[in-house]
Amino acid sequence: MRAVIQRVCKASVTIGGIVRSEIGPGLLVFAGIGEEDNLEDAEWLAGKIVNLRIFNDAGGVMNLSVLETGSSIMVISQFTLHAKTKKGNRPSYIRAAHPDKAIPIYDSFVRMISSLTGKETKTGEFGAMMEVSLVNDGPVTIIIDTRNKE
Repeated sequence: MRAVIQRVCKASVTIGGIVRSEIGPGLLVFAGIGEEDNLEDAEWLAGKIVNLRIFNDAGGVMNLSVLETGSSIMVISQFTLHAKTKKGNRPSYIRAAHPDKAIPIYDSFVRMISSLTGKETKTGEFGAMMEVSLVNDGPVTIIIDTRNKE
């Protein structure tokens, strides 16, 4: 799985002109599920995200996690995170998992985050055309790939 995690002041997702979800301070997570990904990847990534110490403490140092701040999380599915761009100028998405595999992993990932935080994880709609708005806080943007655990 690949995730782009952004610390935000606020974020929202609109589908068909209707706001589906919105959060205040917290994390906006764009999640892409690859053909080789499984529930173990989702579990590892969920744990990593909720424990990332990327919120400022009283001294202004990034030292607190979403668990410690009580902040919100929004997860947006994004197969384009698996774009292959080596050849030509048109990205290939062959590495992205097909919906029949990706949706159960995505749904489990969202449930895992909710379970770990004790709060509802806001989402968009898997496969929908979405308009995502955000105010990046910092800016802080972290990229994680479960195939390359650094």
